[in-house]
Amino acid sequence: MKHPRLSVLAATSVVALLSGCGAMHGHHHGGHHGGMGKGAATAPAQISLSQPMLSSGYQKVAAPDTAKVYFINLKNGDTVSSPVRVQFGLSGMGVAPAGIEKAGTGHHHLLVDVANIDANAPLPADNHHRHFGAGQTETTLELPPGPHTLQLLLADQNHIPHHPVVLSERITITVK
Repeated sequence: MKHPRLSVLAATSVVALLSGCGAMHGHHHGGHHGGMGKGAATAPAQISLSQPMLSSGYQKVAAPDTAKVYFINLKNGDTVSSPVRVQFGLSGMGVAPAGIEKAGTGHHHLLVDVANIDANAPLPADNHHRHFGAGQTETTLELPPGPHTLQLLLADQNHIPHHPVVLSERITITVK
């Protein structure tokens, strides 16, 4: 049975796998933000196909079909000033700090200017992959002027995305 949340990501998953670019590895892919009009759709990030079990034998934490992560105070096309306040929304699951194994929970990760996601590996921790392992549900970002993409990703106690992946819409904001 096809998972409704993954149907949107299926095409980009195939592109990511064929291009061999399933993992971000902390590189910034600049220049992908030109021509964004207010409210225009932002291209989704390329994401590898989520597997329920990793090759290491690690069983990924299951996410319910109803789980959704989203931005509370920002929308695609917004123009903002730095520092940027970002509020994280979550429904269908709960928040638990990193290292705490509890069914139906995870913690937030904010992807800043990330075009590729490996759904089957721990997320790197850098300026593009911001971890909120204490269970935080908002942050303030210092971003340089210009367009930036933002996306929320819920991950388990070991910073590995759930199966299926709980991923927000990828939005573009412009910092003035």
